[in-house]
Amino acid sequence: MKSVIPSGVAVVSLMFALSACTTQEEMAPKPAPKPAAPAPAPTAKAEPAPAKAKVEKAAGDVGLLDTEKNYMILVTKEGKLVTLDFDQKTKITKITPTPSKIADVGLGSSATVTYEKVKDKNVATKLDYRPAKGGD
Repeated sequence: MKSVIPSGVAVVSLMFALSACTTQEEMAPKPAPKPAAPAPAPTAKAEPAPAKAKVEKAAGDVGLLDTEKNYMILVTKEGKLVTLDFDQKTKITKITPTPSKIADVGLGSSATVTYEKVKDKNVATKLDYRPAKGGD
């Protein structure tokens, strides 16, 4: 009988070892991390109104003025070129405060322009200028 007990213990130990191996194989693998939620599809709703544009100022000389295409290029003291669009709402004032029109601004005039960034354009809201020397 003594020989049966050790072999019985060996059989039971072998069964536990095998059952542990099969349990590990039957265990479900850990779930993969969830992918990031996809971006929502664009809808047909209108875009919300953009926040009020930041008002900026630039001062320098008028380098180009195109009254047909409604834009101008201002050359700052640092040599930076600022392209500005204008429209009927842009207030034009001669430094000796008299209302003017954009056509009155000549090349070489010294100007200070207040403008807003609208999408990818700089839109002038106010232009104060001093005519170029030799002009009227």
